[in-house]
Amino acid sequence: MTAFGSVRKLSGHLRHGFQAEANGIARQVREELSLAAHAPLDPWLLAALVDVPVIPLTELFAQAPAAVLHFTERGRSVFSAMTVFSGHRRAIVHNDAHVPARQKSNVAHELAHGLLLHPPAPPLDMAGLRATDRSMEEEANWLAGALLVSEEAALHVAREGWTLDEAATHMGVSRKMMSFRLNVTAARRRAHPRQRTLQQTG
Repeated sequence: MTAFGSVRKLSGHLRHGFQAEANGIARQVREELSLAAHAPLDPWLLAALVDVPVIPLTELFAQAPAAVLHFTERGRSVFSAMTVFSGHRRAIVHNDAHVPARQKSNVAHELAHGLLLHPPAPPLDMAGLRATDRSMEEEANWLAGALLVSEEAALHVAREGWTLDEAATHMGVSRKMMSFRLNVTAARRRAHPRQRTLQQTG
């Protein structure tokens, strides 16, 4: 399953119960990695746990120099990561020309496809256009966010009163990802319910 482009948008069409399922997967993964529920997650450690090799794009320079140069320079924004298959085995190729926070998100997205047992699909349709399964992409987007910033992590950040920059740095994610997870988990409201009540009645 491929993951192209710098911005992945959710349309809000996740199947019923999926968000709770994703939170459960994020907790289970942290337990298996002996991490606290609110701890930052290193996708490369998760990849090792599930035996999925993660290959930097630049390591493929000898095999495809023109493609690697294109996607690490002018075409950097076009390619994020992709999962390649050999039978039932998966490996992830990711664009190591991206900033570290983006690389983590890219790899987490592809790992999410694997954790959800999404089947392989042709990268192009019959017309030669990029083929995507919207529902699978949205599930992978959501689970990747939950893996990187769990519900517990978002609540921890809110209770600690960290700024967005402090939180993003601590979790090793972009400000955009940190803001998204704080919003979708309603972490700030849940962390300070009394303050919200006072504001509403004051």
